[in-house]
Amino acid sequence: MKIIHTSDWHLGHQLHGYSRATEHQAFLDWLAETLEQQQADALLVAGDIFDTANPAASAWEMLYRFLARLAKTLPNLDVVMIGGNHDSPSKLDAPQALLKAFDLHLVGGIHRLANGELDCDRMLVPLTNAAGEQAAWVLAVPFLRSADLRTENLAETDDRLIKGVEVLYAEMTATARERKQPQQALIGMGHAYMASGQISEMSERRVLGGNQHALPATIFADDVSYVALGHLHFAQKVAKQEHVRYCGSPIPLSMAERNYSHQIVVVELDGAEVTKIEPLTIPRSVDMLKVPAKAAPLDEVLVALKALPDDELPREQQPFLEVHVLLDKPQALLREKVLQALEGKSVRLAKITPHYKHDEQQHSLQHQRLSEVSPQQVFSLSWAKKYAGEPDAEMSAAFESLLAQVEEQQ
Repeated sequence: MKIIHTSDWHLGHQLHGYSRATEHQAFLDWLAETLEQQQADALLVAGDIFDTANPAASAWEMLYRFLARLAKTLPNLDVVMIGGNHDSPSKLDAPQALLKAFDLHLVGGIHRLANGELDCDRMLVPLTNAAGEQAAWVLAVPFLRSADLRTENLAETDDRLIKGVEVLYAEMTATARERKQPQQALIGMGHAYMASGQISEMSERRVLGGNQHALPATIFADDVSYVALGHLHFAQKVAKQEHVRYCGSPIPLSMAERNYSHQIVVVELDGAEVTKIEPLTIPRSVDMLKVPAKAAPLDEVLVALKALPDDELPREQQPFLEVHVLLDKPQALLREKVLQALEGKSVRLAKITPHYKHDEQQHSLQHQRLSEVSPQQVFSLSWAKKYAGEPDAEMSAAFESLLAQVEEQQ
């Protein structure tokens, strides 16, 4: 059978106030065409379908229009989607009964029975191949919040969050083994931060209590044929294991991701054996520019901006632009001067990043917008100003834990 793995769509996302709807629609059209060309048996979407817990109606419409197209052109395609840390579990679960009738399985959050046991029927999804035979079981485990885990019976020496995740996956895997037939594969899914994963700057939230709780790849049993992960936007293998992968986001979600090669992953299986794993590069519909390539004095920057081409493009297709300026001190009317140099240019100014020759970190943070500064940068700068030096590992871990608790409540 053939499976397509994607994640982190973030429908409804805005980049510095600009809508990404055109880019998302281009990706979904390309994905639908690719599914048809590949004659895929299943599509796995590993979380963060939407950018916020309360997405706009237009984002829901985009999702449903895509699913309706699949139901029409690929009626035998199995679709399995799980919630991520950006998604609302209850909102994703609301249309579950309707979508399931079309072999569209949407698992927003963890479900438990009245006795507290996992509702494995809800999260174990069968996949069929082109011959209509059941060929695999998917462990459709959505993003796990602390409240989803059962940690009361764990030993005091255990990292309770990590152990709680291990127990949950072990229970799901044990139930799947009881149901699977010989030659049927087990496919893992998850939306989490795995140990050794590479995080994108200013784009991904730390999850499950901060990075000190990065999950080991051993939470997935040896007999799990492939693991489709979401959360990290940079496509990568986990712990150098070919079959445990982040496919990454389909479009760059911050200017820091402009050099990423965004992709989906095509997985082919013969029984329980993975025979091929092939990344497919997603064409980029809107470019991202950094001018100049390295911060330069304002006069040089303005010359470089005026030299940009005057291509006439529709507003939604114009490249995003990040401008880096090297300054001696804060510059009055900096934005106005940049905009004047860009007059008539077919670009959208996303951000201006000032760099200072002296005390660069302190000045650059003071003169950036709050949306452009990570909580970790603010914490480090505040600590350095008050105590001099960097916070130690224990203090940094405590801050990450508090930050994760705040983000879980948003």
